[in-house]
Amino acid sequence: MTDSIQTALNAIPDTASGKGLVSAGRIDGTTLKDGVATVVLKVRDGDGDAAGREKAAIEAALMALDDVRRVRLITTLERAPGKPQARKPNATPAAPEKRAARHVIAVAAGKGGVGKSTVAANLAVALTRQGRSVGILDADIYGPSIPRLFGLSDAQGLKKTDSGITPLSAHGVKIVSMGLLTKPGAPVVWRGPMVQGAIQQFLRDTDWGDLDVLIIDMPPGTGDAQLAIAQTAAIDGAVIACTPQDLALDDARKAMAMFQQTHTPLLGLIENMSVFLCPHCGEPSEIFGHGGARDEAEALGLPFLGEIPLHIDLRKRSDEGRPVALDDGPVSAAFARAADAVLAASETARKPAPDIVFE
Repeated sequence: MTDSIQTALNAIPDTASGKGLVSAGRIDGTTLKDGVATVVLKVRDGDGDAAGREKAAIEAALMALDDVRRVRLITTLERAPGKPQARKPNATPAAPEKRAARHVIAVAAGKGGVGKSTVAANLAVALTRQGRSVGILDADIYGPSIPRLFGLSDAQGLKKTDSGITPLSAHGVKIVSMGLLTKPGAPVVWRGPMVQGAIQQFLRDTDWGDLDVLIIDMPPGTGDAQLAIAQTAAIDGAVIACTPQDLALDDARKAMAMFQQTHTPLLGLIENMSVFLCPHCGEPSEIFGHGGARDEAEALGLPFLGEIPLHIDLRKRSDEGRPVALDDGPVSAAFARAADAVLAASETARKPAPDIVFE
């Protein structure tokens, strides 16, 4: 069937050369799964009108095929070679931004309820078990989960010295969170500018010491708080946590689009709740489906960073404030593999890559 997709695409002329889109090198990849045809199309910078016509032609051509019931189009942006970058007159180079750690990694999700904070906490613990010095900044001002996940729900608040905000420590991880400054159960009723100010103070004034890795547990969604972090923090890249089903992936794409728009590298996707592991027999069950995040990563040309199974120990240990990554077992091993993959992706995040436009 992919041959018929290629044939249909090559029947659409490239507006610049007149060749078919495939022959002109405009197609970066195609897949067909469960009736969904995914096409990665390279578009030229400043050629929006032509690209719009090509997209409409692609959708019409593929929907005419018998086995295609939906078309998903992903575009990558090709900048014209030698195109100068805009610069303000008499602009002076910006001072280098102080880095909180050798690797600064955001863990994000397009929506709540996919286990983003649990993933962030256990990645931090897994990296600590590997001998690295790790901190975690809980930037979810309205719904901070990190204190509970690390057993700090009743901890006394953060202190500030001449060196800055002093993080608390649990299970070898340094931690800063709004949840350490409010009473348990007390809501944070703040407007956007106050939230942005709190996040920027955490980023600017915390005395992390000498960290190998700082993980930022991002708020869910794509609002003011997320933009404040993406635009002001020296982030090496973002990890997107999602569950396998299409509904969660739809929201994950929004989070990825936000990072792309703020020129933050995407390190890859982690599939949380990938399968349910029965505590009695150990057999996996695909409650939320399986492999959706892997397929999405492959379609976008991003690394797939790992699958985290759903297990009763993960829930119990999270509620108890003892991350499951502290011990050995199948879930801990999955987090250890994911931590290795995340760090490897962070190492290569500065390599140039085409911009991805999510639609």
